[in-house]
Parts: sequence; C-alpha cells; structure tokens
Amino acid sequence: MDWSPKYAANAYIDTLKLCGKHKQMCNACSGTQEPECNEFLSALAAGMSAKLIVEVTTEGSPSTVALAAAARQTGGKLVCIIPEPKLNETQNLIQETGLNDMVEFKTGDPVEVLHNYENIDFSLVDCKTNDYNMLMEKLDVNPKRSVVVTNNVEGRKGVGGHLKKVENKVKVRSLQHPIGKGLEVTMIGKSTEFGKKESRSRSGCYAHLIRGGEKRNGHVVKKGEKSKWIFVLDEKSGEEHIYRMPKSGP
Repeated sequence: MDWSPKYAANAYIDTLKLCGKHKQMCNACSGTQEPECNEFLSALAAGMSAKLIVEVTTEGSPSTVALAAAARQTGGKLVCIIPEPKLNETQNLIQETGLNDMVEFKTGDPVEVLHNYENIDFSLVDCKTNDYNMLMEKLDVNPKRSVVVTNNVEGRKGVGGHLKKVENKVKVRSLQHPIGKGLEVTMIGKSTEFGKKESRSRSGCYAHLIRGGEKRNGHVVKKGEKSKWIFVLDEKSGEEHIYRMPKSGP
C-alpha cells in the first residue's frame, strides 16, 4: 500500500464538507473530537489506501463520517462496532451524509465481533471501551502495513504492549498527541513502507502535508486555515512523526 496524496487530500476535503454540511447532526453526536481531528483521521486512513477500516467506539462520533469518507476514496469498507443504544443516531448521521454503502454497523461485545475481521489496515479504538486490554490483544492488524489510532488515552498506556500478534514480528511505533483527551497513533510494519511516494528533504526525512482546501503539488492548502498537519518520516531512524503546526502570522 503506497501513500496516496490524492486519496488523503480528497478524503480531507470530503470530511470537511460533510461535517460542515451536517454540522448540527455531527454536534449532536456525543463523541468529543478537537477541530480538524476528524479530517486528519480521514486523510491518514485514505492516504495509506486502507481497505479494511475498523472503528470501536463507545458513543456516536463524527469520526465515523470521517472514516467512511476515507473508505469511499479507497474503495474499502468501514466496520463500526458501537453499543446498541448509540446505534440509531450514528446510522442516521451516516444516512444523511450518503455514506451508507461504505459502513457496516455491528453491535455486541467488540472482542467477539473482532474475531470476524483479519488483516485490518486502519483501526480507531476508544480507550474507554470495556475490556480494552483484551480488545487490543485480539485486534488482527495487517502486519505488512497498518495504523492503529486510540483516543481518550489520557492517563492510560494506549497500544503499547497489547499488539502481541505482531510486536515480535514487525516494527511497532507509537506516538501520543495532546489532542482532545489524548490521541495515540501507532504504525505497524516496515518503516520503509510509510511515506514511500513522498519527496525527500535534505535531512533524510520524508514529509507530507495534510491540510484543508485546494490541492497544490499533491498537498492540500486552504486559505484562512488555523493549522496544518505534517507527517514526517526519518529515513535513518525509521521513526514517523505527526505534527500539528499553527498557521504562521501575517
């Protein structure tokens, strides 16, 4: 799976438009996300060309729209595992956005539901989910290249030490971000697989800009945007870093 700036840009813009158009319904969902977080998740999932995307959540969230938008770009599928009481409002939101064909809703014990899915390319898991530790151990990620994002990790350990199926076979790298109540991005697989098609800088790093608006040279730029996301791969160390950069002053 090569990185696709086109998919990332389209998914970012699609999510931006959908969440803006259906702002009232998105706000009605109780999931808490910092502004631009949903666009970031969508661009990350789409940019890595994820075909099988799984979201495990405890409540309705605009992130479901974001990941469904990513699935539309890649021709993939989003599996949303959600508690029964929260199902209707999330289904209604997805129906309003026209993303029905992209989403498969599942209710019940997430640990049991996950048994039906293997080689998951992109996962978004809420740390507040019951039996979180067991859930992460059962998560069957794609060992060649995959990403696991966990939210609400504030005061928790996140993914570290839980992905036992792959940790002894491939490289697993995690980085926590002070977004909302804590967001951790974990990348699994060979470090050379990430940022494969990005331009290389003089320092030996690859950089990719994810930002809302018009496309320029495979990136996305929008006037008036408050901040931007930058994905950087250090070729020498194999470490990936994701930064949120504030817009520079006039």
